[in-house]
Amino acid sequence: MTSKDIFEGIKSVFAKYALSLDTFSDTQFEFKKDVETWSLSEMYEHVCMSGKKFFLANTKRCLEKRNGQEGGEMNTKGIYVFGNGGFPDVKVKMPESVAAVPIVGQSREVYKNEIAEILNSAEMFVAHLESDAGTYKISHPVFGPLNAIEWFQNLEMHSRHHLRQKAELEILSTHV
Repeated sequence: MTSKDIFEGIKSVFAKYALSLDTFSDTQFEFKKDVETWSLSEMYEHVCMSGKKFFLANTKRCLEKRNGQEGGEMNTKGIYVFGNGGFPDVKVKMPESVAAVPIVGQSREVYKNEIAEILNSAEMFVAHLESDAGTYKISHPVFGPLNAIEWFQNLEMHSRHHLRQKAELEILSTHV
């Protein structure tokens, strides 16, 4: 899969997030069923912040050959997810180190801007990814070492995976 193909997937996924923002009331967007369940705003925060500060940041670091290593192989979980082109259709628990950081949702307007910023940043990587040798890698906490295009693809797969959660949270919020 080329970086252009992956970017088209990223655009498609984030278009779904962006289009939904105007369909919620503020009350629906902030509704929490219980302490364990995220609100839509918290889920958007997770998707946008992980997109910018994890997936795209590590894509950039790989391209700059910074904070990683030459070589390394992803583990069996990574091979499974990338081999299947996405996460399994199950709820995935975040690693403890990531789950420990509290998530605070923001307004729908904030996420309109965040989504535009993610798409602009992602588009700037496309040409650079096409010419990257793919040998420089940064370790993912679940999948092991990933190169720049794998981090880029992980942005699409992770964000697409959360569309299932978004659909569930939308149903919960309609009862508000």
